[in-house]
Amino acid sequence: MTSNNYDIGLIGLAVMGENLARNIAGKGFAIAVYNRTVDRVFEFVNKHGSGLPVGGAASVAEFTAMLTKPRKIMLMVKAGQPVDDMLQELLPHLEPGDIIIDGGNSYFEDTRRRCRECTEKGFHFIGMGVSGGEEGALKGPSLMPGGEERDYKQIEPILISIAAKVPGGVCCQYVGPDGSGHYVKMVHNGIEYGDMQLISEAYHLMREALGLSADDLQQVFTGWNQGVLESFLIEITADIFARKDTETGKPIVDMIVDQAGQKGTGKWTIQSALDLGVPAPTITQAVFARYMSAYKKERLAAAGILPGPDRRYAGSKGELIKAIHDALYASKICSYAQGFDLLAAASKAYHWNLNYGDIALLWRGGCIIRARFLAKIEESFRDNRDLPNLMVAPFFRQALSAAQANWRLAVKTGKELGIPTPAFSASLDYYDSYRTALLPANLLQAQRDYFGAHTYERLDKPGVFHFDWFSKS
Repeated sequence: MTSNNYDIGLIGLAVMGENLARNIAGKGFAIAVYNRTVDRVFEFVNKHGSGLPVGGAASVAEFTAMLTKPRKIMLMVKAGQPVDDMLQELLPHLEPGDIIIDGGNSYFEDTRRRCRECTEKGFHFIGMGVSGGEEGALKGPSLMPGGEERDYKQIEPILISIAAKVPGGVCCQYVGPDGSGHYVKMVHNGIEYGDMQLISEAYHLMREALGLSADDLQQVFTGWNQGVLESFLIEITADIFARKDTETGKPIVDMIVDQAGQKGTGKWTIQSALDLGVPAPTITQAVFARYMSAYKKERLAAAGILPGPDRRYAGSKGELIKAIHDALYASKICSYAQGFDLLAAASKAYHWNLNYGDIALLWRGGCIIRARFLAKIEESFRDNRDLPNLMVAPFFRQALSAAQANWRLAVKTGKELGIPTPAFSASLDYYDSYRTALLPANLLQAQRDYFGAHTYERLDKPGVFHFDWFSKS
């Protein structure tokens, strides 16, 4: 190939960047790659260059000179300051009209700022959520591009070709302006936090209350993956329980310390929920559960001195497993409902005009939260674009009704046996709060008016009122 005839460039050859580059080249698009650690560039080219249309550059200047104009450059670098540092290095070598695509896990407000800054300089910036992990990046990720639609159209053929495909569509579609693509990816990750915590609570209940072994749990989750809970996370959970530690022969899950890490997108999700005034208790408790897991030393000490009930369940094993299944399904619905409620609030606040059915389609394949019931979410929003909450859609309303008794049994059992179920409990409270016509906030508002004269509204007439709480009459 000639030196200036590459269709697209990619900067950042960590696992995700490398696999995306291989995916793009495998679809027939010539790709130039660059990495600040230049040795990594030539390792990649030597490994994959003979069979794929790839070329490597030793400098940013050489890299930008390899690309057709207007240049299309994807950044796969660590979120935060490294993105700004790379832009500062890259922009002097670009020309007005060139397109930059940030495919990392950037904070959406950073993306909004970068869109403004690049536009002022004549460049085009797309913030694109990418989900699916290293396997998805290579075989077909979920792509969530945000920015100017005209800029997206210039890169659409490449993105459509590499994205995951599902019956009825492709898991890549223009999302909306400026930071909307990264916002959708952030909410995806928030829901992912909720999903993972809910699955972990189901596992914990069955292990502690019923004494199920890893082999038992493997069978349970394999069965669950054949029904309404079918999803990527349930599938890999079943596989995890089947794997043995090569050193001890024990289930590998039993050898792993119970301390969970995180990269911050779950925290961003609940921070945004607070900023926009959207209740997201399932996702919030999932993040807090990870924080609690980090208190390992304190928990070990407390386990020996703080009393609690016997954790073994005396009832029917099969009935409790079914109850936990239903609790997981119902709580999962609540987690998604919270995520889509947050998307709706953000769409209104930032004037994005998001299409929630399209977003559900984006998540049906390639991504971590891909699941059977996303098709039902898509249908629900297709039927009612202004659906106030996913829980009131006919399909999900019926599902929650059918699961309710078992859902309550699972949560009740956790409470009676002293087995923590923070996300199950938060989900049930969310459901009960949403369906309650009269919440105790009237007393709360009276308290606020009493000590701070914050005023209140009345049930019987319009207006804003203040009561003279200190009057003797």
